[in-house]
Amino acid sequence: MNNRINQLFAQKKDNILSIYFTAGYPNLNNTEAIIKNLTEAGADLIEIGIPFSDPMADGPTIQQSSQQALDNGMSLKLLFEQIQSIRSQVDTPLILMGYLNPILQYGIKRFCKKCKEVGIDGLIFPDLPMIEYEEEYQPLFAENNLHNIFLITPQTSDQRIRKIDALSSGFIYMVAAAATTGAKQQIAQSQQAYFERINAMNLSNPRLIGFGISNHETYAKACRYANGVIIGSAFIKHIADTQNDELPQHINDFVQKIRQPETVNI
Repeated sequence: MNNRINQLFAQKKDNILSIYFTAGYPNLNNTEAIIKNLTEAGADLIEIGIPFSDPMADGPTIQQSSQQALDNGMSLKLLFEQIQSIRSQVDTPLILMGYLNPILQYGIKRFCKKCKEVGIDGLIFPDLPMIEYEEEYQPLFAENNLHNIFLITPQTSDQRIRKIDALSSGFIYMVAAAATTGAKQQIAQSQQAYFERINAMNLSNPRLIGFGISNHETYAKACRYANGVIIGSAFIKHIADTQNDELPQHINDFVQKIRQPETVNI
């Protein structure tokens, strides 16, 4: 089956910009508007965070947005309704990122079937063990045309990276540093060495670099070592106090500032 993630990487090899936001933040019903505005602003891929009370891989910005979204009343049922209503208007690849606990409570077979129904293209579960995916969930994901996106870090061994590359069918999420998420102003020398190590492995899957990408400088530098980047915390900070009627302009300004900083003042 065709998948929008594969279509994206077939058409575009570099400078891919993926934006992460937490569903239900800053306001409960912002999901559709954010997806639509990110698409119109030129984001290539969109990651939608499923709010969870204990997001262990996330830094304070995303943790706070997750708690706010839960307080707002966000649920998986509502999120699926919101995605279904916007899917007919946008063809951008959509990925759900979250933790296994709420998914298992929902029912993983039911969850994957619903993802296919509403037009989700991939899933990121930082706490899904590779062996569990391989032995239990891989056929279920494939049946519903869902890519499972694995994360690698500077501490991931070459052997494990090769195994992840063999199991992957969408792209590999390169965590830029062994830490929680959060915006950084520049890329460290040690991170560059890690990027170069992964580059030299000639992996078969495309790679996107995330955690710490926050501005044009970090975006441009990371793009030299991978097919593109993922930005989360910096985007969430940018829309934190945004009123609904300001969202289109604020989101467009953010994306343009990342791609071409000289064109926009924010």
